Amino acid sequence: MLELILQALYSGLLVGGVYALIGLGLALTFGTMRIINLAHGELVLLGAYVAYAFESRTELNPLWSIPIALVVVGAVATAVYFLVGRIKRNRELNSLMLTFAIGTILTNAVLLIWSSDVRSTANATLQDAVQIGPVFSMVSETGAFVISLGLVIVLGLWLSRSWYGRAVRAVSSNRDAAKLMGISPTRTELTSFLVAAALAAFAGVAIYCSSVIQPSLGHTLTVKAFIITVLAGVGSVPGVLVAALLLGLTEALTVTLLSSALQELAGMVLFLLVLFVMPNGLFGASKRRG
Repeated sequence: MLELILQALYSGLLVGGVYALIGLGLALTFGTMRIINLAHGELVLLGAYVAYAFESRTELNPLWSIPIALVVVGAVATAVYFLVGRIKRNRELNSLMLTFAIGTILTNAVLLIWSSDVRSTANATLQDAVQIGPVFSMVSETGAFVISLGLVIVLGLWLSRSWYGRAVRAVSSNRDAAKLMGISPTRTELTSFLVAAALAAFAGVAIYCSSVIQPSLGHTLTVKAFIITVLAGVGSVPGVLVAALLLGLTEALTVTLLSSALQELAGMVLFLLVLFVMPNGLFGASKRRG
């Protein structure tokens, strides 16, 4: 029983690393534009299907598809940004409806092009087993976690030390004051959208390499990203990482100790419990005082 729990904890941590990439992308766009991009999960799904298409056509390692995924997902995210940018009235509500519609269109486009079949990588190297003490994982799962953790660290450094990163934080904090400092909110918002798209592309390829994909996965990923963003608190990269790992651990333990049918419910219960105890999220209150 102990080994089973240890395996669940290990698997939850690995999955949580990928969840962090998805959550960070949504948190970035919400922080700068104050909109919830309900098509974000579908952008992740698009990156995953780009990896699938690349592997099925070339029979190469799907990791080589990352540059293509970055271009494709980035182009779609740019189109989403300009469509949302045309909304002038009731931006929060109308952007929700618009991005939900875009997500539905992307899901159906994936369904038409690649059908509803479940897809997974056939690369033998990515499916090799890695043993660390009593726990096991695939090479792809371990690699995805390491890459995700590295990208989270890079994003944190970019936000804190680069000019564009500080501009994103400034627009997120006070749009009008950022204008007075010579920062272009439009350019900054586009930058945050492109960075979020890059994270979505990496996350999509990671999910394809380490798990299975299907067209309905996009909506599920959007819900998970929303849960992580709210749990973390607005503007907290460490909070997103902690929330993502917590969600991954909760789901893994639920599947192991209870039932896989309760996996999604467990995430929502965690969401409600944390909000009941800490309404501003895990790190939200300290960020507002800082």
